[in-house]
Amino acid sequence: MRPPERIRIKREPQRARYDRETIDAILDEALLCHLGFEVEGQPYVIPTLHARVGDLLYVHGSAASRMLRHAAAGARVCVTVTLLDGLVLARSVFNHSVNYRSVVVFGTASLVEGDEKREALRALTEQLAPGRWDEARQPTAKELKATWILSLPLDEASAKVRTGPEEDEPEDRDLPVWAGVVPVYLAAEPSEYAWRRVHDGRVGPPA
Repeated sequence: MRPPERIRIKREPQRARYDRETIDAILDEALLCHLGFEVEGQPYVIPTLHARVGDLLYVHGSAASRMLRHAAAGARVCVTVTLLDGLVLARSVFNHSVNYRSVVVFGTASLVEGDEKREALRALTEQLAPGRWDEARQPTAKELKATWILSLPLDEASAKVRTGPEEDEPEDRDLPVWAGVVPVYLAAEPSEYAWRRVHDGRVGPPA
């Protein structure tokens, strides 16, 4: 089925993915998103936290943010996430690239209130550190009031994925230049928190 024009990927369309399985997996793995919108002709893109629950994407912000208030008032927004998987080094400068997985979501954001707000905040916390919501102190009424959470349906979402080796021109393949993929990973440093979770039996020890 042909995707709607708004979300259809035109450049390198062979890298496009429109299935929810791929989109959800990328959103669930990423720890940071960027929220884009326009205020009085001025575009803004701000980094923030996110979490997916079913068919909704939640993004986190402050109640004091004028820009988030604008987004919550019914403005069209764009949310993007990107996972960098490798540096693709070719034998020519022109063909250097990266392996990545990305998602773009278009839509109209809505302000989340009540029980849904608390559940969304739980999802945001669990996105950062699974199990942390039940370990830490729960938010007070004042803290909940100071926190804004916007929801965005995943009706208009697409993914773009690049995998694989370098793509050299035929005439470049014999050049005496190393080419290949340098894997890139996001890794957390060992911490007392991680040690305690293993020691307490909450997670399994490293393989």
